[in-house]
Amino acid sequence: MEKVDIKNFTLSQLEAHITGQGKERFRAKQIFKWLYQQNATSFAQMTNLSKDFRAELEKTARISNLEAEAVESSADGTKKYLFRLSDGNAVESVLIPDEDRNTLCISSQVGCAMGCEFCLTGTFRLTRNLTTAEIVNQVCAVKKNEPVRNIVFMGMGEPLANLENVIGALRILTDPDGFQFSTRKVTLSTAGLVPEMAELGAAVMVNLAISMNATTDEVRDRIMPVNRRYPLKELLAACKAFPLPSRRWITVEYVMIKGVNDSLDDAKRLVRLISTFPSKVNLIPFNEHEGCDLRTPTQDSIDRFHKFLLDKHVTVITRSSRGSDISAACGQLKGRLDKVTTGGN
Repeated sequence: MEKVDIKNFTLSQLEAHITGQGKERFRAKQIFKWLYQQNATSFAQMTNLSKDFRAELEKTARISNLEAEAVESSADGTKKYLFRLSDGNAVESVLIPDEDRNTLCISSQVGCAMGCEFCLTGTFRLTRNLTTAEIVNQVCAVKKNEPVRNIVFMGMGEPLANLENVIGALRILTDPDGFQFSTRKVTLSTAGLVPEMAELGAAVMVNLAISMNATTDEVRDRIMPVNRRYPLKELLAACKAFPLPSRRWITVEYVMIKGVNDSLDDAKRLVRLISTFPSKVNLIPFNEHEGCDLRTPTQDSIDRFHKFLLDKHVTVITRSSRGSDISAACGQLKGRLDKVTTGGN
């Protein structure tokens, strides 16, 4: 009988598994705390479980783990982790340092099928979804050596295209008996899969970020093919309907591309489009990369766009590029994956 990976279980699923073996429900919480608060990698470490129970667990279950195959450090302190998966595929995670609030950007798929024109990761076509265990193990691996205060699902892949496993991971991350992250400290970013946005909002409470990047369907169709399925009108309606606790907002991510979406007319349209739901805007100057003809806007264009939003009382920040020297900046994840996989230099 193949052993189950116990890290694929949420707490409620683990409780069902444990009680199905005739054990007390509270044992699941003990195991959960060992996995996500004590970083246990074997059942033998779980000393408040009986030896007989631990022996039974060893027969039917296993504890998966990820070790970084490579870690690259940027001049600004950003770290990019390459994780090799059991089937030989690989994903990347990025730790972005900040005083008392390190943020870990994690992946949800091997590659990505969205095909956004500005994103290097999108050129590394989708291979498969990550399991719940593979998602949470990125956090386990980094937390062993670094404090992590915030989690963002902004790495490789479209999280809502792997909804079931991502929801499982979110529940583990925010469970009081799991990682104990506040729901305010966990953010999921989507290119705009509208039906799945509604499913996410009904299942868990986390921060939502929308990768918007254009103010007309014509432009968004070009740079984000997902818009042909779910145009701006549908995306904005889904944002308006998304359940938000008091004093929370949806983050509108806007990658600024020279001559494509960086005009004052774009800024004016953006203000109108997001006026129907609580929001803040992250302006992200495009990170140029080899093989892409798009260009970074001038600093004047960025400043003018930013100032217009501020003058219209929109909460806005312009995100500084972090980790660009190690291909860890926004939209750059893929890095050396193809070279590592094929043995290139």
